[in-house]
Amino acid sequence: MNNRVHLLFVFLISIISCSNPDGPLELWYKQPAADWNEALPVGNGRLGAMVFGDPVNERIQLNEESIWAGSKINNNNPEAIKYLPALQQAIFNGEYKKAEEIASNYFLGTPPRIRSYQPLGDLLINYQWEGDLTGYKRSLDIQSGIASTTFKVNGSSVTKRIFASAVDNSIVIEIRAFKKARINALFELRRERDAVIIISDDGRILLRGQIKDEEDSLRGPGGDHLRFAAEARFVIRKGKMSVENNSLKVADASRVIIIMTAATDYNIELLDTDQKIDPPSVCNNILNKIDIRDLKRLTKSHVSEHKMMFDRVSLKLGIDTLDNLSTDERLARLKEGKADNGLIALYFAYGRYLLMGSSRYPAVLPANLQGIWNKDFNAPWNSDFHTNINLQMNYWPAEVGNLPETAEVLVNFMDKLTVPGTITAKEMYGAGGWTLHHLTDPFGRTGVADGVWGLTPTNGPWMTFPVYEHYLFTDDKKYLRDIAYPIMKGSAEFLLDFLVPSPDGFLVTNPSTSPENRYRVPGSSETAQLTYSATIDIQTVNAVFDYCAEAAAILGVDSEFVEKIKEAQSKLPIVRISSMGTIQEWIKDYEEVEPGHRHMSHLLGLYPLAQITPQTPELFEAAAKTIERRLSQGGGHTGWSRAWIINFYARLHNGNNAYEHIISLLQKSTLKNLFDTHPPFQIDGNFGGTAGIAEMLIQSHQGFIELLPALPTAWSEGEVKGLVTRGGFVTYIKWKDGKIMSAKIHSRSGGPCKVKYGSEIIEIETIAGKDYTLGPFAEDALSWRASH
Repeated sequence: MNNRVHLLFVFLISIISCSNPDGPLELWYKQPAADWNEALPVGNGRLGAMVFGDPVNERIQLNEESIWAGSKINNNNPEAIKYLPALQQAIFNGEYKKAEEIASNYFLGTPPRIRSYQPLGDLLINYQWEGDLTGYKRSLDIQSGIASTTFKVNGSSVTKRIFASAVDNSIVIEIRAFKKARINALFELRRERDAVIIISDDGRILLRGQIKDEEDSLRGPGGDHLRFAAEARFVIRKGKMSVENNSLKVADASRVIIIMTAATDYNIELLDTDQKIDPPSVCNNILNKIDIRDLKRLTKSHVSEHKMMFDRVSLKLGIDTLDNLSTDERLARLKEGKADNGLIALYFAYGRYLLMGSSRYPAVLPANLQGIWNKDFNAPWNSDFHTNINLQMNYWPAEVGNLPETAEVLVNFMDKLTVPGTITAKEMYGAGGWTLHHLTDPFGRTGVADGVWGLTPTNGPWMTFPVYEHYLFTDDKKYLRDIAYPIMKGSAEFLLDFLVPSPDGFLVTNPSTSPENRYRVPGSSETAQLTYSATIDIQTVNAVFDYCAEAAAILGVDSEFVEKIKEAQSKLPIVRISSMGTIQEWIKDYEEVEPGHRHMSHLLGLYPLAQITPQTPELFEAAAKTIERRLSQGGGHTGWSRAWIINFYARLHNGNNAYEHIISLLQKSTLKNLFDTHPPFQIDGNFGGTAGIAEMLIQSHQGFIELLPALPTAWSEGEVKGLVTRGGFVTYIKWKDGKIMSAKIHSRSGGPCKVKYGSEIIEIETIAGKDYTLGPFAEDALSWRASH
């Protein structure tokens, strides 16, 4: 079998359709996964599986997106609103220790912590092969979404394929033994706690259970909470099935097909469990609609739907000469300092694959800190929805990466969160509109979590950015009117009520933090984290007001409300440059406790916002110095932080530095299965890295499309197809020796399109559904034109 790493996808825009001549785009290995961090993921947005590929003792670890411990609770501290004036005054007075005591005593959530996302369980397969195993290969074809394991038993081939079908809302497994080989195996569906297993000799295994939470003053009440179920159905060719202890025994079969699904009683409309939902019945109904024997139809429908999304974008960075090496060998080689542009292109494609696998219909919940793949009952950071960078970063590649469906899951979740968020705004701050703080869960917690560092009232406004970006990339005015604008307006309403006059004459947010960072209090040995109008808040409030006013103008509504926004905006503090020439992180020029802190929140205006650009040269220069200082002090040491730096350097038009940090991301923060590691595994770095690669190739945040804005010298030739820009333009660029050879733009919505390459900008009046060829390109990159 030819194990080529495919680096040329299918370009699919409008009427353009191509075949795939280069073979599968895959991760592949010569040995089974030694642990979970080497297993390969499949997912359909709602269901996920990690495939170890062991030919003797196989483990397929399973997830369903809504299997969470915990329950719905209003965790807003009832004392907060009473103590809000005292807290604000203490911060204004510089009494930071007092302010933190007030915040700790009267603002932390009741309870202050959440419970964890949990695994569904494991499908364990214990094989009994008669003979030697040779010719092993384990792979994940990300273009088809199929994970495979192949080997030989005494010269006869055995294959196992697994995929998670969005079409059929299920996970499908096929095991085949050819020639003289036969499948003799025990299949066990297992969960460590809170579940029972029922097996029948007609080939069905049912797992059903209910999460039993212990009483915990920090996490909430105990009790019998979310109910769940999973069902697996087996069909075999030849051989026979029987029940043996807790397993289904298959003997002398030449083929085994397993189709399985899972369900819970979670209801997204309620942000709660729903007693009307019976999870085993839901599983039964899903599986009854599927003809398990028609594997050809199951596979074809899955691959067709998967490729419909995946094949929209492709990236090729020159000719791949290392496709004979396994993925872990390539990663090890890169960690030794050797170049591998093919691995970078694979990493980019893998990021899109992971977003598809953890956030699309039939999903109702967005990708969490681990996407959808989690093995732990108490996951790192609970696998929560972390809203002070991580959840936002998960969706950075959604729009530019031509996967708008993935963002719709997030938007729907945010729409539902405005209901408890409205209660939080009122009960904690006496404000209209809605907000939330630095994390949430499926049950809609919007109060302050974890500690004083979680007192971040502007994280709700921050979460409106991907909501509006979805409109900017799709130009869907119905979506803007019916969904996005109401969410955005509610956030702006909160901010208008939350802003208060400061002693220095501004309207400011108070309390405020620069996420998870602290500063030294001048003239003392104390450190503090609470302030008013940290720089990230200034940038966030400005963005919400700008976006809301822009959206209102597009829709022709709320002119009086927009005037209120503009009046308040005129009184906001400005973003300042510190005495070190960097972007000032807080309202005053404080010294950081950790100069190399992983968060770089005061650069939100550089990326993903468009407040720091070449049009603001002093801030632009200060942003570059800010990154240099952070890095010189050890910054970028986590995967997601390094990924953010890639995007920063792309916006600074510094392609070589962006490239260096892609290499660092792969060398220092990437596991053998190409998962990002914080450490431990945390998927936001994958998504941030994917977005950063796209940002190096195309940008559209300044009102025009810029082609190859941050191309590194290491990518002297390449081709990228299908990246999307604001305004709904789909792009194609091919370059050689660092110069564009050809470029095309497809207009989805029509209208004016400004395009920049080098120092020249041209404007094209486009027609919806039409393609436009740019060029020819002269050596100086200035002589070019557009043709229809």
